[in-house]
Amino acid sequence: MSELREDSRSIEALEREAAKLRKINAALMSRVERSMDQQFNAFSLFETAIALDHQVRDRTRQLRDALHSIEKANESLYRAKQQAEAASSLKSSVLISVTHDLLQPLNAARLTLSTLAEMISSRNGTALVEQVDRSLLTLENLLRSLLDIAKLDAGALRPDVRPIAISSLFEPLLDEFAPEAAKRGLSLRILPSSLAVVSDAMMLRRILQNLLANALRYTRTGGVVMGCRLRADRACIQISDTGPGIAQAQQEAIFLEFQRGESSIGDLAGFGLGLSIVRRFANVLGHDIELASRLGHGSTFLVKLDRADPALVREEGHEVQRIDVEYGGLQDAKILLIENDASSAQAMATLLEKWGCHVVTSVSLIDALTQIAALGELPDAIVADLHLDHQESGLAAVQQIRQQLQLEVPAVIVTAAYPGKAAKEASLCGLEVLTKPVKPAEMRALLSFLLA
Repeated sequence: MSELREDSRSIEALEREAAKLRKINAALMSRVERSMDQQFNAFSLFETAIALDHQVRDRTRQLRDALHSIEKANESLYRAKQQAEAASSLKSSVLISVTHDLLQPLNAARLTLSTLAEMISSRNGTALVEQVDRSLLTLENLLRSLLDIAKLDAGALRPDVRPIAISSLFEPLLDEFAPEAAKRGLSLRILPSSLAVVSDAMMLRRILQNLLANALRYTRTGGVVMGCRLRADRACIQISDTGPGIAQAQQEAIFLEFQRGESSIGDLAGFGLGLSIVRRFANVLGHDIELASRLGHGSTFLVKLDRADPALVREEGHEVQRIDVEYGGLQDAKILLIENDASSAQAMATLLEKWGCHVVTSVSLIDALTQIAALGELPDAIVADLHLDHQESGLAAVQQIRQQLQLEVPAVIVTAAYPGKAAKEASLCGLEVLTKPVKPAEMRALLSFLLA
């Protein structure tokens, strides 16, 4: 029995020892498993990090390649932009030069035609002269419109913004367009205004000139009215006509180049550049242009400008009084003509001689001084082209001649381009400026005034 009890105790001890060993083994196995899990997670993180690094490198390489391609594309675009700007500048410069050169023979043609008109007495001959004159006028308008566009594209026209009296624009425009309106049986009313606005005088005049010409061109019956009124804090110049009106779908297109409607005056319908120039000048000056139109009821164009204090308006030079009666003071007048274009010089000299003047022609300042010295007589007046050969200025030539003669000889500067800065200098020196093609009646009236 004792042996059985002894064996039973041994078995229990062994079982306890086995149970303890199982616990120890289970604890060891758990620790090993946890250690293996930790090692596996660290390895996974390591593998993931390597994979991400490869992806980052790959994306970086792709991004670098894309940036390189963009840089190449930008370089190509920049070179193309430079080439386009150079081509545009060259086109504008060539167009300005060509247009200026074309205005020279056109000036000669109109001066010669004026002389011819005075020599022709028959009705048929006069009608032919008028027809040629209308054709030349159409060509002149086209050239001037192309010159406007070219100078704007080339940046050669820079606005001189200052206070301007509305009356200084309205009165000359009435004188300019009233004969054409009367000839076509249309009424033209330009209402007087005491307002002043902030703008460039030349550009604003061109805007109004084109709007008036356009209104008269497309009006068959009735007439055109232009006036200026206040709206809120702005001055609004309004040009209304009784023409056919413009369809809503066409009201934006008419401001594009070479877009025009059906004119009432046949071959004088224009080239569709007038309103394009209006829009371009308005954009340069920051003026708003509005159009309201109804088919069959006419159109109204509105030019919105900033107001100015009329007291701030500067007087530019002196106003020449146009003479509508018999011209006087030209008989036997000694005129010094400085003109480098041979055809223009010959046409101008012929016209002046037809009016009874004695004309001495020259091509430069030195030539003019030589001619004066050879004649031994002082000129009664000087007519000089603004742009002479070798970058010589007709304005500078007149000033030198005046200084040499110690006499303020009356003088007229003639130019085929916009007067611009030179015209302002001429005005300050008491000189008058005429734009080519010169209108003979205007030249004759101006010389008569200066010599009176």
